[in-house]
Amino acid sequence: MKTTKTLARCAWPTNDLAILYHDQEWGVPQHDDRVLFEFLILEGAQAGLSWDTILRKRENYRAAFSGFDAKKIARYDRRKILALMQDAGIVRNRLKIAATVQNAKAFLAVQKEFKTFDRYIWQFVGGKPRVNIWKAGQGVPASTAESDAMSKDLKKRGFTFVGSTICYAFMQATGMVNDHAVACFRYRQLRPQP
Repeated sequence: MKTTKTLARCAWPTNDLAILYHDQEWGVPQHDDRVLFEFLILEGAQAGLSWDTILRKRENYRAAFSGFDAKKIARYDRRKILALMQDAGIVRNRLKIAATVQNAKAFLAVQKEFKTFDRYIWQFVGGKPRVNIWKAGQGVPASTAESDAMSKDLKKRGFTFVGSTICYAFMQATGMVNDHAVACFRYRQLRPQP
């Protein structure tokens, strides 16, 4: 646990940008399809890198990928992908860029089938956040049975860069699970009231 200005928080945010993200976004239940799509793409982009790297590039990602408008991204052609490969503001990994385009297409198909991506994705936690009880220093899992099921189903639907660990990070970011340490000030704030 870290205490800053009398606030006890999780240990992982170690710089101002990460602290701001932790305090305002991480673990907040998200139901907006565009925001869910953004996190799915960013978590995939983070594979093999630090989350701090992605946070620093987040605004560049929003600009480069049409504000995470899946309809626009699904129409990206080879020329657009080549241009993105030259964009130093994002992670210039051909597979990750191609995955973003493919995932936009798969995302739109899920929206068509379920009316919203939100309705589809939240089914993996029964429609409400899972609240874990982690103490400071206790190891949080990298994946769970729920993230395994999510990963398997997303892959079946044509998504890529959605392994179980990426899916669990997505679940944490979007508030599908509350993995704040119990002593963190955000734990109680985000815990559903009975």
